[in-house]
Amino acid sequence: MTSTMFSFGAINPVGIRENPGSNNEFDDAVGGTNGSKHSRCREEYWRDSSFGETLDSDFGFYQDNLLESNFVFSKYRQQNQKAYLLPAHDLLDEFDSFSLQTCLKEIANLGSEPTGVQYSEDEKEKQHPFSLASLELLKSYEHRLKKLDGEKIVEPGSNTTLNGLAEPSLSTEEIIRLAGVKFIQTTSSVGDPPATLSHPYGSSFSGLSDQQKKDAQLVELLLFAAEKVYYQQFHRASKLLNQCDYLCSNKGNPIQRLVFYFAEALRERIDRGSGRIAVNTCGKRQKPDSHAQTMNPTQSQIAYHQKLPFVQVMQFAGVQAIVESVADAKNVHVIDLNIGSGVQWTILMQALASCYDRQIELLKITAVGTSSKHLIDETGERLINFAHSMSFPCTFKSVVVGDVLDLKEELFEIDTEEAVVIFSQYYLRTLIPQPNRLELLMKVIRRTNPRVMVVAEVEANHNSPNFANRFIESLFSYGAYFDCLEASMSQEDFNRMTIESIDFGQGVKNILATEGEERTVRHVKVDVWRVFFARFGMIEVELSSSSLYQANLVMKKFSCGRLCTLDMNGKCLLVGWKGTPVHSLSILKFT
Repeated sequence: MTSTMFSFGAINPVGIRENPGSNNEFDDAVGGTNGSKHSRCREEYWRDSSFGETLDSDFGFYQDNLLESNFVFSKYRQQNQKAYLLPAHDLLDEFDSFSLQTCLKEIANLGSEPTGVQYSEDEKEKQHPFSLASLELLKSYEHRLKKLDGEKIVEPGSNTTLNGLAEPSLSTEEIIRLAGVKFIQTTSSVGDPPATLSHPYGSSFSGLSDQQKKDAQLVELLLFAAEKVYYQQFHRASKLLNQCDYLCSNKGNPIQRLVFYFAEALRERIDRGSGRIAVNTCGKRQKPDSHAQTMNPTQSQIAYHQKLPFVQVMQFAGVQAIVESVADAKNVHVIDLNIGSGVQWTILMQALASCYDRQIELLKITAVGTSSKHLIDETGERLINFAHSMSFPCTFKSVVVGDVLDLKEELFEIDTEEAVVIFSQYYLRTLIPQPNRLELLMKVIRRTNPRVMVVAEVEANHNSPNFANRFIESLFSYGAYFDCLEASMSQEDFNRMTIESIDFGQGVKNILATEGEERTVRHVKVDVWRVFFARFGMIEVELSSSSLYQANLVMKKFSCGRLCTLDMNGKCLLVGWKGTPVHSLSILKFT
């Protein structure tokens, strides 16, 4: 099969524009930029449209600097393939052994539990003190970092802040690990934990700057508070959190901001545990509409994705994989489970149009949803207008059902001559609390007989029933996000503060303060998804060197891209921040 690589510099994502909704006070519309010379003919449509003020592309992802390189689409030549061949390594993350075993056992029987992909309650949870649970996870992170050292596709560059000043030599993750070592040394009475952990600065904080010492001590204080919450010693926990309040700030450095929102989450857990907040209060609230949120990004979400390359890396590498999988097809049918603004399909249209060795007769786009049909149809209208502007044959259809359980393959109207592709961008995670719906969706997908299924997900482990495990895992994963915002936005940036408060802060509260059906933020890592997909006869397809090259190329176009990392977990691409994986991209097919 001929492999074709497109160059993202020639992509014109400005043609798809987005009118953000007004779900809350932060949903003010943002005007778009002028775009490149390639898009001027299409911009007339958007100026005359009734969508009001417009945005450049999906969530404003694609900035002008992505268009300036002015590359041309070209056949992927063998010499380029050799030049950019990137090795894939099996870099499986280490899990806490009890947590991983239980999680894999539960996911293998996904339909039997009401809360979906989760860890089962076990008496062992009561046998693991908070400090020992912390020890296991800290050892896991240390082992993972050692394993990744020297094996990265792309390693992080030198640390530089938004203002170009040198950052402290320790990342947020390193500060957390150092604080964890000191915490375990102080609290553990089993064995000699510090001997099993290492850190270049030891456990005495010697060699650190004054600010680094303060940050490590602040995290250590938070860990003590979380331990008291774990043992339901709420009065003592509250006193410790009061001390945190004096030292943390939602306008400070990444550690201070991280601790601020984790302390808020611990206070809510205390209020729930002590009866000051009814446990089912959040359960009675209207559940967020994931489709509507994706298609109506807030101004702050747009700014976040303009500054950070994570989603764009997923999209360009994923589209490259799709192009390769349908290289011999004249009719292509993509089924998108969470279409958003659909900018990924403008990329695909231009990539397919550049394949000079064959003529695409038709690209069918089907968008799946359970609500917000008018928003999905508006996205379809913009995609069709974009296709018409470049004389590309394309049709659009929305399949909107009241419940995922009502989804049937007949609704997709698949022709026998079509090459079907499934695209799932950050959607499967929303069904983890609803295992029967996730199970049915996978069965329907299988019956469509797709060439490949492209899955992008958050790479995090927030689904343990053990509070200690959830706390430590979320501290590391959210620490990476707070750290990346420090490198890309100023501390006073309104959009940064909004993202941290609304998106990150509320997510942390849901993970740490709620239980049962109320706990809807249940990310799992690719190792767990891999076992789940295997139940349906799915195997991972290795990402080509072309896809990895696309990911690397996109990442380099961002000022903070030098601090991002690309790793491989088996055949899955992990996109990380300073070595901490934050997103995953898997290409799968049915056997």
